[in-house]
Formats: sequence, structure tokens, C-alpha cells
Amino acid sequence: MITRVLVANRGEIARRVFRSARSLGIATAAVFSEADAGAPHAVEADASAALPGSAPADTYLRGDLVIEAALAMEADAVHPGYGFLSENAGFARAVVAAGLTWVGPPPSAIEAMGSKIEAKKLMAAAGVPTLPELDPDRVVEADLPILVKASAGGGGRGMRTVRELSALAEEVASARREAQSAFGDPAVFCEPLLERARHVEVQILADSHGTVWALGERECSIQRRHQKIVEEAPSPAVDDELRARLSEAAVEAARAIGYVGAGTVEFMLAEDGRFFFLEVNTRLQVEHPVTEAIYGLDLVALQLGIAEGDALPAAPPVPSGHAIEVRLYAEDPALDWRPASGTLHAFEVPGAEAAFETAGLRLDAGVEAGSVVGVHYDPMLAKLIAHGPTRQAAIRRLARALRGARIHGVTTNRDLLVRVLEERAFGAGETHTGYLDQIGLDVLSAPLAGSAAVQLSALAAALADAEANRRTARVLGGLPSGWRNLPSQPQRKVYEGPDGEVEVAYRLTRDGLRTAAGAGLVEAEPDRVVLDVAGIRRTFSVAAADGRVFVDSDLGPVTLTAVPRFADPSLRTAPGALLAPMPGTVVRVAAEVGGTVGEGAVVVVLEAMKMEHRITAPTAGSVAELNVVAGQQVEAGAVLAVIEESS
Repeated sequence: MITRVLVANRGEIARRVFRSARSLGIATAAVFSEADAGAPHAVEADASAALPGSAPADTYLRGDLVIEAALAMEADAVHPGYGFLSENAGFARAVVAAGLTWVGPPPSAIEAMGSKIEAKKLMAAAGVPTLPELDPDRVVEADLPILVKASAGGGGRGMRTVRELSALAEEVASARREAQSAFGDPAVFCEPLLERARHVEVQILADSHGTVWALGERECSIQRRHQKIVEEAPSPAVDDELRARLSEAAVEAARAIGYVGAGTVEFMLAEDGRFFFLEVNTRLQVEHPVTEAIYGLDLVALQLGIAEGDALPAAPPVPSGHAIEVRLYAEDPALDWRPASGTLHAFEVPGAEAAFETAGLRLDAGVEAGSVVGVHYDPMLAKLIAHGPTRQAAIRRLARALRGARIHGVTTNRDLLVRVLEERAFGAGETHTGYLDQIGLDVLSAPLAGSAAVQLSALAAALADAEANRRTARVLGGLPSGWRNLPSQPQRKVYEGPDGEVEVAYRLTRDGLRTAAGAGLVEAEPDRVVLDVAGIRRTFSVAAADGRVFVDSDLGPVTLTAVPRFADPSLRTAPGALLAPMPGTVVRVAAEVGGTVGEGAVVVVLEAMKMEHRITAPTAGSVAELNVVAGQQVEAGAVLAVIEESS
């Protein structure tokens, strides 16, 4: 029996495993880096141990330190979660050699699937359909378009799309760097890119007594940078006959490698109904909750039971309903998915719990209000999952919950997720891996709050601020709202909004609020304002932190920054300056002082949050300044280079 399990991971998945362990009466243990010292997973565990450093290579990827911590905390089992060491056969063997129970598949199965190149050969021999492998050094024009893929690991890292032969060398080099950083293995390969294909996968669960379950399929076609952001089960493109064939192939794959535990067999589904093996993820997947929802299972509890030697029933439960999951990331889709960092001042999803007992809405989060989102790890904050009797019911429930969430302090992809859920093609189930490009990122990343909503939100922010000032005034605080020496002159306040400056002008008179927009004031509190707009009352929640104001309403969330009356000239940057969008490490400098660059040319490549980010020239010109070198650490806002526009 397992008495204490250490989760060799962090964030959302560590908390998820803790939840199931506690329900089974199993004590929990955590490891944490210096950057995660105050993280929820480190605080919630029954015992936790520090790993010196913050970089993954120094902490969560140090299997020897993780095992030392497990033994020191008297854990008798290790659950790897996903990512980091979860698909490292050497780590699994070391766990077993230390006398600990490994909550995962046999090391031999991990090793067999650890190289995607070798895995494809093994699956082809087992009769599972596969795509041909292409040598990156022998790709020709006729092979295009192709995907460059890391042989080790997953999660979209080390993966690039190549449509022009001239871009191949740079994309292969970039993929190799990213794969080396994320997985410690720079090996990559290429395969044909299936246009308009769907990404589907089958959840498998196998015990050590010979039973293998195929728990239906999940659709994961909506992806950014080859990483999933929306997942659902079942797939709207899969009928019973195709489901049977996919499940049979997944079971054959599992049996071919002697699989035990939870895993996922991934496929590409072509428009003509053919499917091809991609890989076996020898671990729990990020999107496992949608399968749990429709089957009524706790996959983590089943993992722990299988690790203890339990046998599965002969057949799994019958699935019911539809479930959809979205991944909430700290990133800005409108700025090429730029990761964001900072403090989460508020993080609330009303009605969501850590299980489905309430209203079919589940939140698996690695953060909470007050959490600091750093730059060392993946920018995923949480997963929100909705379950309903039908697909449309699940969509509506999930979209409504996302709209009502209060997320302050860090830019996220929330608005894009809502727009995807409410978009016609998604509602019709007409999705594929090129969906974001087909609909257009400009459409999907547009803020939920339009210009009129921003104006009203700014008015609410100004009124809330005025009410807070009145309440703290040492003199005249008790005078009637809106009293002024010069009643003919309106109150004015300027904010920096999502699309530039927003000016608010209003007067509070004996007859009520007067604005150009014709809004009437019903109620004003420092954190809540109710306005009457053309006979419709709207409530605005207002919160301030770090010099910003966060306004939430049914019109959409708006973040504002008050513009000072007199700007500080020392804060101005030179025209053409390229600023670091986030803290990170310079991995490549692609220009030199005095050299010329074209518009959109890569000048500097930064690595942050386990991904490479290209800083490009905003215009054609010459490089007047270059302030960084490869390997240098930079802070957000640092001037990396200055481009002088060509005359």
C-alpha cells in the first residue's frame, strides 16, 4: 500500500494528484524550486522540500534531487505528473531502484516510446498506420509542407511548420535548441503536414493483469504553436465505427509495448477518414479531465490503484454527455502569443470547483489570487472544464463561466477562448489543426469589451475612484456627491485603455450624473458602480492594484491605467527601440551594429517560459544599437536594439 506519494512536478498537476491522494487517505509530499517557494502546490502538501535554484534543469529535471527529497520525507511512491521527468525512463528506473513505487508505466514502455522516431517504427511493425519519416537533411521542395518535430518530449515544443525550403535550416536549428532546452535531447525529424487534419487521441488505461481499456477519444485540434488550448470528448468528427477502429489501434499500441497505467495514443485524422499514429504519451495528459467527466472516473485514483497492483474491471463504464476543456494561459494572443508575467491580484471563476459535484464546472488551477507568474515555467495558469448532457450545453456553460471570471494582474488568453467557444465553425464541430489561421487571429483575439464598453468601464473606474477619495478626505468629505467650486466644468480623467487613451468627462449635479454618453448614476462604491445606460442598469466591479484599474461587467473585462497629468520625460524610449517583452535569456543575436534589416526580420531571439520568442524589426532600416549578446539575461522593458528607419 502507498502511504505517502511525492509528486515530482509543480503547479496544477501537483495539486490535482494531491486531491485524489487525499481522497484515498494517502499523505502527500511536494518539491519546489526557489521560484515556487510560495506556490500553492508547495503550501498544500503535507510535507515539502526545496530544490535549490529556479531553472527546470536545476530543479524539477534533477531526478537525483527529487528522489533524495522523496526518501527524506518518507514517501513510498512517486507520481511524475506530466512534463519534466514524466517520460524519462532513467528516472523511472531510479525511482524503482530507490525502493519507491513508480506511479506510471514500466520503464521499458517509456523507453520504447521515448523516441518518436523509434516509436513510429515499432507501431508500424504492430500494424498501426503511420506517416512516413523524413530526414531533415534530405527534405526537398516536393516534400513540403512538413512538420519539424522533436524526437523526445511533447507539448508542442521543438515543433515547427515549414512551407518554404529556404526556411528549413533556421526552423530545424530553432527546433533543436528548444528540444535541447526542454528535454535535454536535440534530435528532430520531419514528417508530411496533413492540411485540415484533426488531432484526436485515445485515453488508455491498463493494469498489470492483462486488462487494457480504451476510454474513447478526445479531440485536440485547436492549437497554438502546436500546443493544445481546447480539448473535448467525444470528438464531433468521430462516429461509432471510427471510434471502434481508433480504440482497437490504441489497444494494439498499448499491448505492443506492455503498457501498464494511464497513457494516451495520439493520431492525426485526415479529412477522408484515414488516421495515422503520432505518438504514445506515457503519462497522464493535461486534458484527462474531459475523459473523467464523461466516464465518471478518477484517472489519478486509478493510477494509484494500478501502481498498488489493483485489477481493472473487465470493461470501463459507459460514457455520458459531452465535456470541453480550455487551457487558460498567461499570454497575449494578439502579440504572437507573447507570454505574460506578474502578480495575479484576483483569480476567481464563480461556480467552478475542483470536481463536478456543483454545476458541471471544474477548475484545475496551479495558481490563486496573489500568485506570482514567473518566467521559468510553462505559462499555463489553469484548466476550466465543463460537462453537459450535450455538446451545446457544455459549450454554453463553459463560455458563460469564462466570461464571468475575474482575472486581474496578468494578461491571459481568456477573451480568445470565449470567442472560440462562441464562433460558428467551432459550434458546428468544423475544426482542424489550422482552425486559428482559418478564422483569423485578429478576429479571435479581439477583446470581449468593445469601444463603448471600454468608455463605460472607464467612467465606472473614475466614479469609483472619486467615491474612494471622498470617503478618505479629511475635509469636505461629507459634502453632497459632485460638489464643485466651478459646476460648469466637468470632472476629467484619462486612462490608457486596450486601444489607446480613453478620456472620461462627467458632472455630478443635484439632478444626477451628466456625461456625453448619457449614462445615469444609480450607485457608486469604491469597488462597485451601477450605471443606467439608456434605461438598462449595468453593474461594474472595480479593483485597483499596481497602478492599474480592473473593471469587470457583463460587457467584458477591461484593464485601464490612469494617465498622469504630467508625463515623466525620463520614461520615453528612443524611436525604433526593440524592448524585451518579458524577462528572459538571449539565445541568439541575428543582427550586427551597422547592418541593415528588413521589416519583420529577426533581430534577437529570447527564451522565456520554455519557448523561443523572436524579436523582429518593426520597419526596414539599419541597426543603430545592439545592447545584448547570446546568453545574457534581460529584464522586461530592456532595450535590446535600436533600428533607424531607412529614409
